Amino acid sequence: MSEFRLSKTHNMSREDLRDTARALADRLEAQHGLRSTWQGDDVVAVKGSGLDARLEIDDRQIAVNVKLSLLASPFQGKLRAEIQRYLDDNIR
Repeated sequence: MSEFRLSKTHNMSREDLRDTARALADRLEAQHGLRSTWQGDDVVAVKGSGLDARLEIDDRQIAVNVKLSLLASPFQGKLRAEIQRYLDDNIR
């Protein structure tokens, strides 16, 4: 099993940040066949075959924690780069 964590500080309202986190979860669902579930207002869990992730937002940052199964581990670099690019392009 492999894990990685990405985070990015922001100057966005919680509402805008939730919309951005929701869009990222929707993108991961559409492109990778994952499922997302909101846990309260500030955490979204994303799960799929070989992947377990959490997006957590607060007043200062958005954090993405990803755990990959052994079989999904070879895709870590691609997935990490995709999430980082999304954060860089959408979090201000």
